[in-house]
Amino acid sequence: MEIYFSESTHCKSDFSEHGENVATRARDLADKYQAKLSIVHVMDNLLITDAAYGSTIPFDLDLTAELMAVAKKRLSKLAEQLNISDDCRFMETGSPKLEIIRVAQENKADLIVVGSHGRHGFALLLGSTANGVLHHALCDVLAVRLYDE
Repeated sequence: MEIYFSESTHCKSDFSEHGENVATRARDLADKYQAKLSIVHVMDNLLITDAAYGSTIPFDLDLTAELMAVAKKRLSKLAEQLNISDDCRFMETGSPKLEIIRVAQENKADLIVVGSHGRHGFALLLGSTANGVLHHALCDVLAVRLYDE
């Protein structure tokens, strides 16, 4: 059995307490079922622009590479805490839901574990990574409920 835990971010590296709660749940499941555990971290593509020129002219400064470097360090730290080997750590850029699904399919995952705030109505229509993964993944998905304080 192979379990994928996703840690996705939108425009910044956010390895929050919520992510740690989901990671702990994924690690517990992997231990219980003697499964291989992998971690997927996805960072949205960043387009940095000068508002004076509209949204079509990007700055020369590319923060994506710097943010990716920071995210890779944090991913490594979390993966080490969870005892996840280097070959089971995936760092991607793009749409979190699409990249999580792609990586899981390419690696024949049996289960994807994601965090979900359980948003309803208009908030859900705006897009939820967990909802997108749940409805489009070809394997089972466990959504771990996240509570805001």
